[in-house]
Amino acid sequence: MDLAYLWFWIVGFLFVGYFVLDGFDFGVGMSLPFLGKDDISRRQIINTIGPVWDLNETWVIVAGACLFAAFPEWYATLFSGFYLALLLILLTLILRGVSFEYRHQRDSLRWKRGFDTMIVIGSAVPALLWGVAFANIVQGVPIDADHEFTGSLLTLLNPYGLLGGLTTLLLFFTHGVYFVALKTDGPVHEDARRLARRAGLVTVVVAAAFLIWTIFIAAGHGAPLMALVVGGAALAAVCLVMSLVFNLRDREGWAFGFGAATIVTAVLTLWFALYPNVMPSSTDPAYSLTIENASSTDYTLTIMTWAAVIFLPLVLAYQAWTYWIFRKRVSRSRIEKAAASVAH
Repeated sequence: MDLAYLWFWIVGFLFVGYFVLDGFDFGVGMSLPFLGKDDISRRQIINTIGPVWDLNETWVIVAGACLFAAFPEWYATLFSGFYLALLLILLTLILRGVSFEYRHQRDSLRWKRGFDTMIVIGSAVPALLWGVAFANIVQGVPIDADHEFTGSLLTLLNPYGLLGGLTTLLLFFTHGVYFVALKTDGPVHEDARRLARRAGLVTVVVAAAFLIWTIFIAAGHGAPLMALVVGGAALAAVCLVMSLVFNLRDREGWAFGFGAATIVTAVLTLWFALYPNVMPSSTDPAYSLTIENASSTDYTLTIMTWAAVIFLPLVLAYQAWTYWIFRKRVSRSRIEKAAASVAH
């Protein structure tokens, strides 16, 4: 396989990893107003992602770096055209990270609620805007003959883009609530299961509409991997329904696993629909960025491939080891004991 095509799939793999892992981070953050009935509950929810949220975000940094090195034309057009949307994502991610670190610095309830609000905003905005961005990449955006984006932020806020944003928002929310149910005990655990049941039904409807629309867009573009687009969308739908079924049966581990599989297959469906373009032009298909005209030289891609062969397994092993170390549930009683010892 040509290295440029190989790197198209590697970049896709990195974004799949990012959306699966940071996706439940976003969902956990967004669930605070629904599940955090008191400060102990909110601490219990936040502690489920405390050891891993920053590790999960390294995936988007690696994905961005690989995009820059392997497809500089794609990176330049994407980051200049989607500048405001990506800046909003960056600012809200910083807001969320700061809030995790600072909310424990004072005992004031008002102080903590302020940072909790920022965690919710810092989770919901990226979850929405990532979907808007990727939906527009698949649908196509106005690009001229010099491969420069000629639209604005409002260009991205079209019906399909907004539906993509709403889909990722709901998918990540449900995925995060599954994770809270998996990692907690007591009232938060029970409330999370009930919330996932309600959120999951809405997610099924919205995600189905988005995936069907994606199939029609891919057909309109004459996507060569049309069978995989349809198969990926169908598999995503089955996985989402299965996650709801296992949640109903109190099997939160399986529910979370199928929730993750839903995101994997949904993102792959978008990647199949995009191939062999990386950024279709809605102005003129001849101006589209493709894998071949947007990629780096073979020499650059060869060096990157060797670096990936050496370091990617190490990164995956470290991530797996971290999750194994912090695999236990976050119990309410332990947080209450810690709070009581501090009070005395």
